[in-house]
Amino acid sequence: MSTPPTTSVEPHHAQHHYHAMDTAPAPQGATGMKGVLLPVAIVLVIGSIFVSVFLAAFHAPRPHDLPVAVVGTTPRLEQITGGLELGLPGGFEVKRYPDANAARHALQDRKVYAAYVTGPGKSAELLHAGANGPSVTSTVTGAFSGVAKASGDRLTVQDVVPASAGDTRGMSVFYAGFGVVLAGFLFGMMTYQMAPRLEYRWRLASLASFSILAGVLVAAMAGSLGFSALPGPFLGIAGVIALMAAAIGSATMMFMRLFGRAGMSLAAVVLLTFGNSTSGGTLPTAYLPDWLHPLSEILPVGVGVRAVQGLSHFNDDGLTAGVVVLLAWILVATVVLFLLDARGPRRAAVD
Repeated sequence: MSTPPTTSVEPHHAQHHYHAMDTAPAPQGATGMKGVLLPVAIVLVIGSIFVSVFLAAFHAPRPHDLPVAVVGTTPRLEQITGGLELGLPGGFEVKRYPDANAARHALQDRKVYAAYVTGPGKSAELLHAGANGPSVTSTVTGAFSGVAKASGDRLTVQDVVPASAGDTRGMSVFYAGFGVVLAGFLFGMMTYQMAPRLEYRWRLASLASFSILAGVLVAAMAGSLGFSALPGPFLGIAGVIALMAAAIGSATMMFMRLFGRAGMSLAAVVLLTFGNSTSGGTLPTAYLPDWLHPLSEILPVGVGVRAVQGLSHFNDDGLTAGVVVLLAWILVATVVLFLLDARGPRRAAVD
C-alpha cells in the first residue's frame, strides 16, 4: 500500500521573511549615446589633466629660487651671486653663512641644496647632497662650475649627503609615494563599492588596518630589509607611510561620500595627479612652476615624501610639518564621514 504524498505549508512568517530579503534592482545607469560618450569624456578629461599637469611640471624643469649657501667675503658673495644670476636667472636664492661648518650643517638639514665655500687665494670647495638626486647635483655643479671658471677658482667638489646604495637615481621615494597614493585611492574607492553598508566604526577599523599594513610593507620593501633605498629608521618610515595611506584613503572616501560617483574622478585629479606631480619625489619643489608649488605643502603625498626624505637623509627635515598636515587630512575626512554616516540612517528610518 503506497503512502499518500505529503505536502508542507510554509509558515506565513517564513514567507514574509523571504520577501523582506528581496533587494531592489540595481540602477540601470546611463544608456544610449550618454552611456557611450560619458565614460569617454570623463576619462579623456582626467587623462588630459594628468598629461598637462605633469608636462607643466617636468617638460623643462629648472629651479626657481633654489636655496644655496656661500661662504666668503662680501665682494666674493656679490661676485658669486652675480655669476649665478647670469648663468640661470632667478634660479637661486643665495644665503651667506659665516663658515664652512655652518654651511655644511645647513646642507645636511636641507636648508640649502649646495654650499660654495671660498678659501685662501683662489681655492674653493663645492658641497652638495647626492641624496637630492642627480638632477639637483647636475644643476648645482654646472652652475657653480661656471662661477668658478669665471672667477678663476680652483674648485673641488664634495658630496656631503650621498645617495643610498639602493637608490642611486634618487627616485625610490617617488615610486614608494606613488604606490601608497594609488593604494590609498583604490582602498577608498573599493571600501564603498564592496561594503556599502558597513558601519562607520568597522570602516574606520578597515582603514586603520590597511594603513598600518601599508606602512609596514612599504618600509620593509624600501628599507634595509628590502632594497635599502630608504635608510631611515624602520618605525619612522612605516609611521609616515601609514599616515600617508590613511590620509589618502580617508580623503578618497570623503570625496565619494560628498560627491557620489563624481567623487572618484575628483579624488583621482586631486590626490593622484596633483599630489604626485607636486610631491618632490623626482625633483625638489623649487623646480615646480609657481602655480603648482603651494600644493606640495598641503597635499598628503608632498608632505609625506618630504618627511620620508628627511628621515632617510636630512636630519628629520619636514617631519613635524608632514605629520601635522597628514593628521589634519585624516581628522577632517573622518569627521566628515562620521557626520554623513550618522545622518544617513536617520534619513533612511524616516523614509
